[in-house]
Amino acid sequence: MSRVRFLPGGTDPEAIAAATRACEAGLSSPTHATDGPWLVAPDRATFDALASRITRPLAGIDVILRTSGSTDGRGRLVGLSWDALRASADATLDRLGGPGQWVTSLPTTSVAGFQVVLRGVLAGVPPVVHRPGTPWDAGLRAGVRHYLSLVPTQLVRELAADPGPLARFDAVLIGGAALAPEPAGRARRAGVRIVTTYGMTETCGGCVHGGAPLAGVRVRVVAGRIQLAGPMLAEAYLDAGPQPFVDGPDGRWLVTGDRGRWDGARLRVDGRADDVILSGGVNVDPHRVEAALAALGGEWVVVGVPDPEWGQRVVAVTTGAADLADVRAATAHLAPAERPRGVTRLAAWPMTATGKVDRRVVATRASGGVT
Repeated sequence: MSRVRFLPGGTDPEAIAAATRACEAGLSSPTHATDGPWLVAPDRATFDALASRITRPLAGIDVILRTSGSTDGRGRLVGLSWDALRASADATLDRLGGPGQWVTSLPTTSVAGFQVVLRGVLAGVPPVVHRPGTPWDAGLRAGVRHYLSLVPTQLVRELAADPGPLARFDAVLIGGAALAPEPAGRARRAGVRIVTTYGMTETCGGCVHGGAPLAGVRVRVVAGRIQLAGPMLAEAYLDAGPQPFVDGPDGRWLVTGDRGRWDGARLRVDGRADDVILSGGVNVDPHRVEAALAALGGEWVVVGVPDPEWGQRVVAVTTGAADLADVRAATAHLAPAERPRGVTRLAAWPMTATGKVDRRVVATRASGGVT
């Protein structure tokens, strides 16, 4: 087995520079790295812990990234090749209208943050390293296109503060979680050119933009579950556990954990299969309830908490005002089982390392603070 190399990840200039050097070296070589793949981790201790979990051969692997862990708390180790990473980056730039300058917003330990660096290397335009507390458009180079990649929570916060800097970008990619219709509408009214994306570490990032697959990407929905194929697929999970890849006469497919459906030619993502709440024998889609609560403003996460009568009780969680009467009114048009039976408030959202709200932790905290 090849040796695994430590690539420090983060949002600081040193991490961005390290990722840039790795991308430049990887793209310049027509073959896989002979010194072993890079494992991106925030520090040496985390790297050692992750490296000890690798159980599979590393042939054909160039970069290893960990998934967010929002499902199991640990995350899976995903083996990626430079070929797959570049296929994703090239298809993304082609869809957006060409190369440009990116602003870093997410750590390079995440696939979204790593791809920002890779796209900058392909464009020959170094990304702007965003510094907390400064406007997102600070330091942009004139005469090139400008791009930014955010998760929904970041977008919502910027809309509440000042969306003006975001309107300077040619595209603001929103991924990592579903974007509710209400903030999406506010962003567009403010002149922010948002592009909703769907993808994951196992697909080298977003592979569906605005419901339309990128060039070379194939999508199918089997028994309500989204499956993906194309040159951007990961090689394998490298740690112990089931593999979500299947081979067939029509190629190799990733069986995702996401539910979806076709709306004409557009893919609609209905959330993760394991997010569904079973309350009183009825399957409740939390994202449908969250969309209704968006009318109240602020940010909402709907989870199921243990209940002796219902099995799981539907609870609305927010970091803003928490009023059960308002919640019940906003969801009055939903089925009885979908309407929250409790509401709780958190001082701040627990976040994963990739900037997504950690639904597992939200559910745990909500189970002890329902009103």
